[in-house]
Amino acid sequence: MSQKIDADHGRFRHIVRGKIKENLKKFITKGEMFGKKGKDKISIPLPQIQIPRFRYGHQDKGGVGQGEGEVGDVLAPGQVEGEGSGEAGSDPGQHELEVELTIDELAEILGEELELPRIEPRGKHKLDAEKSRYTGIHKSGPESLRHFKRTYREALKRQISSGTYNPDRPVVIPIREDKRYRSWKVSWEPESNAVVLYMMDVSGSMGDEQKEMVRIESFWIDTWLQSQYQGMEVRYITHDAAAREVDKDTFFRTRESGGTMISSAYKLCADIISTDYPSGDWNIYPFHFSDGDNWSNDDTRSCLDLLKTRILPHVNQFGYGQVESPYGSGQFIKDLRENFKDDVKMVLSEIPDRDAIIRSIRDFLGKGR
Repeated sequence: MSQKIDADHGRFRHIVRGKIKENLKKFITKGEMFGKKGKDKISIPLPQIQIPRFRYGHQDKGGVGQGEGEVGDVLAPGQVEGEGSGEAGSDPGQHELEVELTIDELAEILGEELELPRIEPRGKHKLDAEKSRYTGIHKSGPESLRHFKRTYREALKRQISSGTYNPDRPVVIPIREDKRYRSWKVSWEPESNAVVLYMMDVSGSMGDEQKEMVRIESFWIDTWLQSQYQGMEVRYITHDAAAREVDKDTFFRTRESGGTMISSAYKLCADIISTDYPSGDWNIYPFHFSDGDNWSNDDTRSCLDLLKTRILPHVNQFGYGQVESPYGSGQFIKDLRENFKDDVKMVLSEIPDRDAIIRSIRDFLGKGR
């Protein structure tokens, strides 16, 4: 029975994965699961899945093939959908089915659907992490670590050697001296670590819709990168004419105002990297989202210099996403494209609307850096 249940559960999970992949674009562009995210799992509504169940008819209706009529009679057409004549009922209707997925499962589905390559961390970017491994057996320890097979084997050996074992009544009862427990030792293993730095323009030309697009895309970028690294930190920077580091909630809820000086964000980003994240120990991913409107050509030149000298030499990849705004000029991505067209670390993506988010995610993550 247990094996049958496991097989049925496996088939159901396979169907669920198929339905999620089928509707992934809808989930990504609408961000339906954000309000359903727990610590380790996300609830996803799947109205398309119907759980199989038996439906029983009334006993007075007979069985299959029973009723009036003769062999060869033409069957009348059934009732056309939408032409019902019944009255309002009291029975409940069909509801959405919610399934829970772990972050790792969601990342795996994202990677399969968008054909994302696995990231190969740069070899020198390693930190030692403490790992506990079960490596042996002791005669003492907590009951939660008792090794059942080894304990049973010791008890059986003792009873056989003492002549108390009865093959006709094979009862083996361990005593204190028979008990064996798993033991462990602490070792240090290399662990790849990553930091993601999100920068967002919150000037007057960036509205709520633009920030929502940034929020959706950053969620999926986080989901993928967390599946690739054992340790990941996230830092947030907002900027208008000045830049400041903020928490996640402030990053997505700050009201737009003021002018735009992109160089202020790049300078703060470079300072954070040089102070807290040595490039020899960290995989570094800065992402900047803006509508492409900058204060002046002089500030754009400052941005280009900061990227060339203080940011790009130390990061795995720099991603610039330009969301479309009715007020932004859109010039900045053209300047970056012109100056970094041969730099593989610079990845540019235009995001005119929510439907473009999937393509943008593939732009940023499809290089496997």
